[in-house]
Amino acid sequence: MRLMAPRPMPNRRVPVLAGGAVVCIALLVFLAAGWEIRGWALGAVLWVAAQALGFLLGKVGISQPNVHGSGVVAFGMMGRGILLMVVLIAVAVSNPSLALAGAVVYALAYTAELGMGLSLYFSGEARS
Repeated sequence: MRLMAPRPMPNRRVPVLAGGAVVCIALLVFLAAGWEIRGWALGAVLWVAAQALGFLLGKVGISQPNVHGSGVVAFGMMGRGILLMVVLIAVAVSNPSLALAGAVVYALAYTAELGMGLSLYFSGEARS
């Protein structure tokens, strides 16, 4: 089954650029619609922070290519989602519409990044 065959990890640059493009487009939509720009800023800051944390965790995984390094990366990726939810819940307590706008911007950027990453992964040549 060629679909289940392992493939080399694609470069992360293109998926991150796709997510960044979605964040930029979201800014234009927020400006054109007259929506509160703080909602866009919250989503953009969360997305950039998640990318920075992912980059740092990737460096740890590369510098320690053993079981310990992969555990740190896995725990960090899980913690990234937990921290995101904690921030959004804390903001939602005081301003629900701000939290919703931030969550939507983050979710759209993450979805674009994930979709591009999966497309690149499955379009790569399968290893034997």
